[in-house]
Amino acid sequence: MTVNDDSFTNWKIREEIAESMIPLIGKLHRERDVTVLLHSRSLVNKSVVSILKTHRFARQIAGAELSVTETMPFLQALTALDLGPSQIDLGMLATAHKADERGLSVAEFTAEAVAGATGANKIERRESRDVVLYGFGRIGRLVARLLIEKAGSGNGLRLRAIVVRGGGDQDIVKRASLLRRDSIHGQFHGTITVDEANSTIVANGNAIKVIYADDPTAVDYTEYGIRDAILIDNTGKWRDREGLSKHLRPGIEKVVLTAPGKGDVPNIVHGVNHDTVKPDEQILSCASCTTNAIVPPLKAMDDEYGVLRGHVETVHSFTNDQNLLDNYHKSERRGRSAPLNMVITETGAASAVAKALPDLKAKISGSSIRVPVPDVSIAILNLQLARETTREEVHDYLREVSLTSPLRRQIDFTTAPDAVSSDFIGSRHASIVDAGALKVDGDNAILYLWYDNEFGYSCQVVRVVQHVSGVEYPTFPATAV
Repeated sequence: MTVNDDSFTNWKIREEIAESMIPLIGKLHRERDVTVLLHSRSLVNKSVVSILKTHRFARQIAGAELSVTETMPFLQALTALDLGPSQIDLGMLATAHKADERGLSVAEFTAEAVAGATGANKIERRESRDVVLYGFGRIGRLVARLLIEKAGSGNGLRLRAIVVRGGGDQDIVKRASLLRRDSIHGQFHGTITVDEANSTIVANGNAIKVIYADDPTAVDYTEYGIRDAILIDNTGKWRDREGLSKHLRPGIEKVVLTAPGKGDVPNIVHGVNHDTVKPDEQILSCASCTTNAIVPPLKAMDDEYGVLRGHVETVHSFTNDQNLLDNYHKSERRGRSAPLNMVITETGAASAVAKALPDLKAKISGSSIRVPVPDVSIAILNLQLARETTREEVHDYLREVSLTSPLRRQIDFTTAPDAVSSDFIGSRHASIVDAGALKVDGDNAILYLWYDNEFGYSCQVVRVVQHVSGVEYPTFPATAV
């Protein structure tokens, strides 16, 4: 047998194993509200090839690919346990088991590692929490996709309605079509039908009421059977407590803003300060996409090295608030054609750091350039550290942070030597460290952080909503051994 034959045979074996993993992962998700992860990447509703590609990502741990032959025994062990709602990371289980020197079997080690989700320790499955989207633009539609995707177990979050201004004939059909097809993020994964008579979009069995209103105070959500809902404002029209309080109507319990909040509205970056949200807080902000991109790595660097001062320069894709062609705009430069120019503009991300990281004493400045790409941006974070270090040390530290730390859902890591912006469309992380571009000289470190300013940010929004609604389930194992 030739080497090529060996490679092909090995691929077919792994393909068969991955195929047999799919029903096990699906059953755990539907019946027990368990999300199976591989190094923070969900394996729920993934194809055979997607599962194999996700395993290949693990080569960044020690230069070796993590095989399905290694993770399948852990998945089988999970199916034999009395699991409650949780997220369980097969990659971390396999890595921790390898490092464990007690000689425990896979079944024994798995039972011990996820003990917090079994038996008397397990969390009871909760009733679904109603969610309303106010606004249905770029972020609103991506958040809708994520909410629909995560509704598979029937628990957790349930998208009940979207609120928009009336747009004339076939308004609902056109909005459903924009949800179904996206020029950047591709086709919706599933089926969408429209019930015009009842003003309802049905996506993967989720009935979503379309409510037409020009003013938040004009809606009584209880008329639509909506109770104790979390409303996500995607318009950015109201950003202070007074304005956002208009949404606190019958049926709405909390309001989450997908833009930086003003005044005393808390700016929350999931993974960094989400645990500071008070249970009785009704209004909060998810800050901006750039704030979400820079705050987690900034925290990681400050925790390990200390940060004395820094500057962030964001090279940001153009957005809907710019003009396609030169025309009047209230901002000085944003009236110039977005797809034809680089446009210097302001960013509030640096000043927003203080809200998310109040213990960080370093002064962080920032500026931004909008460039002619429709999605994915990069933040260049230039830091003066409290101690000298080396490129190798920072490289290995950030790689480990991305794999095993509490920030592993926020910070990703790439070693691809030819990485470009389009490679990160659809990334679910808040930012991705580009290892090849990393620069360190004594106490100066420059981090290049890619981020999908649409989808990655939407994932952060959903994580915040899950947390404040009480359906963010714990992850096991908590840390690698």
